[in-house]
Amino acid sequence: MSAQTQAAAGPVVLQERFGAVVVLRLNRPEKLNALNPPMFEELVQALLRAADDKSVRTVVITGVGRGFCSGGDIEYIYEARKHKSTRDFEVILKLGKELILAIATMPKLVIAAVNGPAAGGGMSLALACDLRIASDQAMFKQAFAQLGLYPDLGATFLLPRFVGLSRASEYFYTSERLSAEEARRIGLVYEIYPHDQFESEVKKFAEQMAAAPPLAYRDVKRTMISEAHRALEQAIDEENRLQIHCFVSEDCAEGLAAFLEKRPPKFRGH
Repeated sequence: MSAQTQAAAGPVVLQERFGAVVVLRLNRPEKLNALNPPMFEELVQALLRAADDKSVRTVVITGVGRGFCSGGDIEYIYEARKHKSTRDFEVILKLGKELILAIATMPKLVIAAVNGPAAGGGMSLALACDLRIASDQAMFKQAFAQLGLYPDLGATFLLPRFVGLSRASEYFYTSERLSAEEARRIGLVYEIYPHDQFESEVKKFAEQMAAAPPLAYRDVKRTMISEAHRALEQAIDEENRLQIHCFVSEDCAEGLAAFLEKRPPKFRGH
């Protein structure tokens, strides 16, 4: 589906406002809010507007439907790989870098309200936010290896900072599925709420964060991020380079086809 067709079908990021809080809802529920170029673009632009709006103190990113974000749109990536179009694939890598840096550099808190599955790039998006809260139906998974692809959206930089190099390596290699409780136990999630109360709890938590001193929060975020900002950018550039290397491989073509055909992949190392 082209970007023009997608735009005509309606916004892929919904925006709400209550008080000093902006809520951005990923709106492709039929695909578990998979990231495609229009969604990347709308999300980046919404974040930039919120960053410039002095009346906004907190931003919440969440998903419509039963998923938070399933990562990159596999059908989009599959079509790009089938046509050997590295250019189309590079589009989402470039936009992904803009998205993660927009979160890291904006002087306001960004909260990931993980309402359901956060897989691949969806988990990376959650990791890039300043705080993560989750529904008890949420789950996290680094699923890149199952597709013959490389982790991206800053995952190789962010995940080891949370859980250490050894545990991060295990998640990358095994694609282990993490429940909300396990994610909280290892420090990825701040709080878990019952799914039927999640919307109201997210609102209360976001309002609490928005009522805090914005200058102090801005400076705390700047202190924690400023020294790491360049390293994060370099890590994403390296991820994107290696992601292209994986993308052009036959293993990637096999991994994507196997996923869409719902069968185990047969990787051959070329």
